[in-house]
Amino acid sequence: MKAYHLNGHAGRDRLVRVDLGKPEPADGEVRIRVEAASLNYRDLLILDRAGQGGLDGRVPLSDGAGVIDAIGADVLQWQVGDRVAASFFRDWVSGPFKASYVASSLGGDKTDGMLAEYVVLPATALVAVPAHLSAVEAATLPCAGVTAWHGLIARGGMGQGDTLLVHGTGGVALFGLQFAAALGARAIVISSSDEKLARAKALGGSILINYRDTPDWDVALMKATDGAGASHILELGGPGTYDRSLRSVASGGKIIQIGVLTGFGPKPDLARLQWENADIIGVTVGSVAHFAAMNRFLTDHAIHPIVDRVYGFDEVPEAYAHLRSGSHFGKVVVKL
Repeated sequence: MKAYHLNGHAGRDRLVRVDLGKPEPADGEVRIRVEAASLNYRDLLILDRAGQGGLDGRVPLSDGAGVIDAIGADVLQWQVGDRVAASFFRDWVSGPFKASYVASSLGGDKTDGMLAEYVVLPATALVAVPAHLSAVEAATLPCAGVTAWHGLIARGGMGQGDTLLVHGTGGVALFGLQFAAALGARAIVISSSDEKLARAKALGGSILINYRDTPDWDVALMKATDGAGASHILELGGPGTYDRSLRSVASGGKIIQIGVLTGFGPKPDLARLQWENADIIGVTVGSVAHFAAMNRFLTDHAIHPIVDRVYGFDEVPEAYAHLRSGSHFGKVVVKL
């Protein structure tokens, strides 16, 4: 089979196409013929670390979907031909998060990912693909979709009448926007592109702020909400946006802390949280159970993920470069 490996040798391409033997499922495992995989910002961070050691030979990408084509012994919940997607954390099936799950994140430091024609995983690490979604659409769900679901709905309790602030128009942001629209929540979107803001409006965004034209976007947000602020904030930026997010949160509101898009830097002043009785919810993706619950929601509301561009298997480096450019609107996908 064909696959990609990360290359840890300096002075060479960090992504290398390889030919490998087709893996066989053991007891309790299934083999998936991968049809599509998608990229996340995390994959850029991992690619950049590939030359520092420890990642040489790793199959990248956490997100993928396909069809089961072989089943090991003792697998009762799946059949050959079932359409499935893999959960980001292979070992986090349900219940509270445990630190031991980190090593099982697909495409990370310890566990191979989905950028291969065939992947073997435990039967417990999979969810059924919603019938109304293509493989390309389903491949966008495991990281970005589940992150937005876990933070905003499973733990954040977002619902009708709430106000959501999303930073930008990447995968997590647009899933949050679509969830808010389906639930009857108001959505505020900040972006540096008027074109992207117009597209976000078509998805349900009601307050649109171009942060290049309005650097003090937190002031504009508070004015647009009559001083109330946002009850839910998908904090995707990191140090470059955190202080303004803190100044934008409503009394009793929730900041869903996810992103490091502006890098790692000084810690923000959290004093306002106390005075506003607000919360920070730290989120790193979610469990198989979160994924399954989100898929039921997607089915009930006929939600289709937003796919920016689809690349072929031979174009994986170009897919990474497109994601790094920041010009995307929604998800970047590789079709196998």
